[in-house]
Amino acid sequence: MAEKMLKFVSLAQSMPDKRAAAERAQDFDEIYREFAAEKAGQQASRCSQCGVPFCQVHCPLHNNIPDWLRMTAEGRLEEAYELSSATNSMPEICGRICPQDRLCEGNCVIEQSGHGTVTIGSIEKYITETAFTNGWVKAPKPLHGERPQSVGIIGAGPAGLAAADKLRRLGYAVHVYDRYDRPGGLLIYGIPNFKLEKSVVERRSTLLREAGVVFHLNFEVGRDASLDDLRKKHDAILIATGVYKARDIQAPGVGLSNIVPAMTYLTASNKHGLGDAVPDFESGALDAKGKRVVVIGGGDTAMDCVRTAIRQGAAAVHCLYRRDKANMPGSMREVKNAEEEGVEFSWQTLPRAFHGEGNVSAVRVGRMKLGPVDASGRQSPVEIEGADYDQPADIVVKALGFDPEDLPAGFKAPNLEVTRWGTVKANARSHATSIPGVYAAGDIVRGASLVVWAVRDGREAADSIHRYIQAKAAPSAAAAE
Repeated sequence: MAEKMLKFVSLAQSMPDKRAAAERAQDFDEIYREFAAEKAGQQASRCSQCGVPFCQVHCPLHNNIPDWLRMTAEGRLEEAYELSSATNSMPEICGRICPQDRLCEGNCVIEQSGHGTVTIGSIEKYITETAFTNGWVKAPKPLHGERPQSVGIIGAGPAGLAAADKLRRLGYAVHVYDRYDRPGGLLIYGIPNFKLEKSVVERRSTLLREAGVVFHLNFEVGRDASLDDLRKKHDAILIATGVYKARDIQAPGVGLSNIVPAMTYLTASNKHGLGDAVPDFESGALDAKGKRVVVIGGGDTAMDCVRTAIRQGAAAVHCLYRRDKANMPGSMREVKNAEEEGVEFSWQTLPRAFHGEGNVSAVRVGRMKLGPVDASGRQSPVEIEGADYDQPADIVVKALGFDPEDLPAGFKAPNLEVTRWGTVKANARSHATSIPGVYAAGDIVRGASLVVWAVRDGREAADSIHRYIQAKAAPSAAAAE
């Protein structure tokens, strides 16, 4: 191990090449190039193989990162892929979109010692892409034969797809119900191509189809069937709908045209990129070309919006955030990428009003200063009186976060308990809800969060569903004997 690893003392950190800002701002292609085999091995060899792997501890999936880094350094890539995929149903996606700077890489021991983190996410992506190229990635097949029971999954986002993968490996018939016309949820319609190309998501859903997972698309629970109807069809149900209800702003003029929620804007752009007819995009209403765009918010969704507007050819893109740069909730890498591409950030600002005749033409912006620390551990913003100014805008995008929809009403399931925030109330360990045989996972339980947490929740819920179905079947099997 000593010969191949611990090279951080002599080998500098190196990320995959990033396309120049001027080039990448002209298209929606991914901005990072692939690692070459030699470079991936070299960067993996920088791992210190520490006794307490904080990278693994701070990964929601607890991926066995040090071991697959060592395998990569030693050229054992098929083994590295097998180990990586043992804990992660979609490593090629997490390698691209996880905020590694806040998770595994941000807690890397050699990063803390000043040597620069191991580039874990890029190596994870390299391992999985190599596995796809060499045909090592197979459709999930039942390991111990087919089972007579079936599971219905509501939602084809990351939590639902991760659960479908694991349940299919356990031998269950799996049916996934989703209101959209493609599997993937946020991965398809919310995240832009420059972070996650749609072919990568479609490749994973194709594998699930090949495995026998049945997708019921354009299917809305509550309209096409109630939750009880699905319970009668399946032995267990998983609710993995995500949260899509946009938080709003209470300010004068917020009802003007061309003030839109982030998901409305991003979905239109992604659908257009997929070749779908999108009337609001084709009319110019949701196309930023030649327009002044203002995005309100400081999370990763806001970064997706500002960088999308740049690629659409906006005349100017401004991001308003009420705290300073150090307190932004989004990934600092994404902020840096946005700055490189020409986004202008207005720190410690908030919208006070919107002006215009019919369509928005300007945002009245209030300046803020940071006050005492609040419950989140960050300094709370306080308005500065008399420091307002007008920011011209032809499109305003609200990227303020997401809340759950009213599922008990929507699913016609009044006995489905929810929290005071509207999220589904589920056991933290088993993911069981108030309805027997119904489980919930992902953002619909924890609130808007990261894809990697949704994958973890989906996998855990699949294990709980397996235990529930087998426990229910055990008395019948005993009686048959």
